[in-house]
Amino acid sequence: MVDSGEISSPARWGRTRSAAEVVPRAVGEFFGTTLDTLRTLPRRPFQFREFVHQAWFIASVSIVPTLLIAIPFCVMVIFQINVLLNEIGAIDLSGAGAGIAVIREIGPVATVLVVAGAGATAICADLGARTIREEIDAMRVLGIDPIHRLVVPRVLASTVVALFLNGLVTAVGLTGGYLYAVYLQGATPGQFITAIPLLTGIPDLLVSELKAGIFGLLAALVACHLGLHAKGGPKGVGDAVNQTVVFSFVLLFLANSIITTLWLH
Repeated sequence: MVDSGEISSPARWGRTRSAAEVVPRAVGEFFGTTLDTLRTLPRRPFQFREFVHQAWFIASVSIVPTLLIAIPFCVMVIFQINVLLNEIGAIDLSGAGAGIAVIREIGPVATVLVVAGAGATAICADLGARTIREEIDAMRVLGIDPIHRLVVPRVLASTVVALFLNGLVTAVGLTGGYLYAVYLQGATPGQFITAIPLLTGIPDLLVSELKAGIFGLLAALVACHLGLHAKGGPKGVGDAVNQTVVFSFVLLFLANSIITTLWLH
């Protein structure tokens, strides 16, 4: 961090300019890691055992937080929609509102919160610990590509788990919305169910899954990049984990806005 004294002192202007170069350099390094990962994807042999292990690990640390976020998040949003529909005498259309809220937005957003907050941080901590112990350098000396051996299985595992988490959030959200709307707000059960496909359909579900997959991919890429570039010992690993959460949230919400805009355009 550059303090005010460093900015105002003429003797330190060169240092300030070098700090200004950090962001574009970091962005370029991230894109370099991304391109290396995409280029290495079709390389054989595929590390299937590592992929299964990482997918199980990410799922084990993500399922419970996903449920804990999805239930109150979906219920509160659907409650607000139903209050508006009840005011205009259209409470039986609450299923349509629930479908739009859960399938289009809440599912992918809840997924990104869990994937970035639980799965990606675990990936970053693991790779960061390997980096400061110089295991990554040792792999390169032995001729083993860490991108192919470690990054690719984790990126694919995060992407696949994000797809399943999005489906879980969608199912839990619609079920919770049904129970809340029918038993607490007086909606008709049959009307709630028949109203769901009025405004949403299979294309919306596919776009939601596409969002979740992209979110899982981006979160894993950020985590792997920061983990492989961790410096400064254990403190550097902690800093990389914190940066993973912040950068993943910013990047994934930006991606969500772009995909939603293109889909609804």
